[in-house]
This record gives sequence, structure tokens and C-alpha cells, in this order.
Amino acid sequence: MKKPVKDMSLMEENSENIVLFYPHVSDLAKQSVMETMDSRWIGQGPKVKLFEENFSEKFAPKFQSIAVGSGTDALHLSYMLAGLKPGDEVIAPVFTCTATNIPFLYMGVKIKFADIDPNTLNIDTNHVSELMNHKVKALICVHYGGLPCDMDELQKIADEWNVPIIEDAAHAVGASYRGKMIGSISDFTMFSFQAIKHITTGDGGMLVIKNEKLIDKAERIRWFGIDRKAKQGGIWENDIIEVGYKYQMTDIAAAMGIASLQEFEDVSKLRKTLFKIYMEELIDFDRVKVVGSGVKDREHAAWLFTIIVEDRYRLQEKLRANNIESNQVHFRNDRYSIFDEFTSEKIFPNMDKVEDNYLVLPLHTRMNENDVRRVCSVIKKGW
Repeated sequence: MKKPVKDMSLMEENSENIVLFYPHVSDLAKQSVMETMDSRWIGQGPKVKLFEENFSEKFAPKFQSIAVGSGTDALHLSYMLAGLKPGDEVIAPVFTCTATNIPFLYMGVKIKFADIDPNTLNIDTNHVSELMNHKVKALICVHYGGLPCDMDELQKIADEWNVPIIEDAAHAVGASYRGKMIGSISDFTMFSFQAIKHITTGDGGMLVIKNEKLIDKAERIRWFGIDRKAKQGGIWENDIIEVGYKYQMTDIAAAMGIASLQEFEDVSKLRKTLFKIYMEELIDFDRVKVVGSGVKDREHAAWLFTIIVEDRYRLQEKLRANNIESNQVHFRNDRYSIFDEFTSEKIFPNMDKVEDNYLVLPLHTRMNENDVRRVCSVIKKGW
């Protein structure tokens, strides 16, 4: 594989450049933040509760949501609520942001990495089946780019072995699988509100929990293990019965989130429109394979548009020469030294096939339809 010879550092923002990512922060969100900063509550207060309620109402009406400081916080919280203990095993995707898997290192949990489906870059359910044993206490899946995983197949495995599914839906707010909204399916679903996600709170996360009996525990762990409702009710001599963390969201962040929920349909519609144009322009171009093309039973959230090509570095340089930024956003976790004890002598043939060939193209709300066509025109001229 030809390695890049030109500068591939972050591209500067200007009128000529199409950058890979751009945060979406609306005037309504800015106004909401300013109003909150003039209020009594800027830390965790009533707006966090309102954001949680509004989020559940929109994406998971039957479940409750817990707002936290990051998606990683939400994942760690879900792993604790699932009852994972040192020495337990989990099955998790080898291809994801490290945030999915790093909390297991905090907890002494052993990771069994699963290969990818090369057509979707999601977890390979066949490999999951092969990895299952009685030591596995949870299945973790990631909806890469916003395309839902094969949830029915995963649920069959989970039911057979009586283990929970934890969905890392950092990319997938607004996605659906066979008519069900992501967030309304599994035992736990995490969403991310990091800077460049569909909904941003600067940084932040949400954990949707199926079992309502876990909500009080989740709220305690989020706040040092303290029963915050009791404390604010004037009960100051309260006990702490489990280790907690400082994982709460602030009202400043929640103010951004509440505003973003009000505008979500417009943001989602634009992203999905741009995604559709990419698909229409590139689906029949022989040198490009669109990740997830041909999957008809689920709706893509359109966070990433990813293609698989030969000579990926050369195409990346060609795009760069035309003022278009592209890159590989996530990387296979078995290449990181921190996971060596779980990956020694393990092979991931599907990941090997696409490792050097996947490329993410720009997709954000500062783009328009002509920008997408410009990107596609450069690609279709060859490299």
C-alpha cells in the first residue's frame, strides 16, 4: 500500500475547503446556554432532568434515560449496571472508538474481540456465536457510522446465553432497525453528544435503561454514590453504599441538548439528504464500495459516509489536492498496545481485508448538496 507523502493534518476552515467534520451549534442552543448561565443552576439541575425526559420521549418512550458527562461515562455506567465484575468476559467489536472498550480495563473485565462484517463494518454475528461461552456476561455492539447492527441475530445469541446487550449508539441517534428506534431495543443503549455528533452538548452522553429498577442506582453512581434526591430534600446524614463517580451532566450542557432536540428533525433530514446524494452518485461507480449499501431493513442515522477503495492513500491525496478533507475516523482496537493481553495470536480476517481501504468522506450541516456533488465529482475522475 502506498503511504501518504503529503500533509494529512487537520485542514483549515475556509471558503474553499470542505472539512471532514463541523460542530452544529445553533442560535437557539447559544441562547439557551446564555439563559442558563444567568440562572440558579449551571451544574446538574432541572434542565438535566428535562433533557432526559425529552430524549426518552423522542427516542425511547418506554424507557428512562440518564444524562452524563460523556458517552464513555455512559458506557462505563452501563457496564456497572449490567453487573460486570473482575474476571468476567464480554464480547465487543474490534473496530470501534477505544471508548467502547477502555472502561473494561478500569474494571478488570476480559475482552473477547469479535471481527467485523466487511459489508457494514459492524460486529460479525457469526464470530460472536463462535466466541460465546459461559464466562461471557454481556454483548457489546457498535452501530458504525449510524448503520444499525444485526440486532435480531444478536438478540437470539443473547437470549440463548441469558446475557444483556449493550448498544454503543454513539453514531446512531435517529437510526432505526426493522421499524424500531435505536434506543428502544436493548437492555442498555448509549448515545454520545460529543462535539461533532448529531446532537452536541460540547461533550456529553445519555444512557437509556430498559429496567426501571436500575434508575435510582444509576443516579447514585453518577453522583459519587450519593442519593442526591434525598440530600436535596434536606437529609444530610445519608449513607453511601456503592462506589460512585462524577459522571453527571450540567444544566449548561443540557440546555444545548434541549435546544438540539427541538431542531433534531431538520438536522437529521439534512444529513440523510446529503447521505442519499453520496449514495446515488457513487453506488454505481466501480472503484468505490459504499459501506452498508444494499441493507434495506434499517434506517441509517447518517453520521459517517464511508467508502471502501483500493489505493486509499492516493484517493485521500487527490481529495486533499482539491481542498477536500477525508480520513479514517476509527481504528481497529487490536493494534493498540493497551489491549495486547486480549489480542495476542488472535486473527480478524475481515478486518484485515478492509484495514487500509476504508475512507470517511465529509458529512455535516455546514455542507450542502453541491458540496457533496463536488466531492463525488473528484472521486469519479479517478486517482
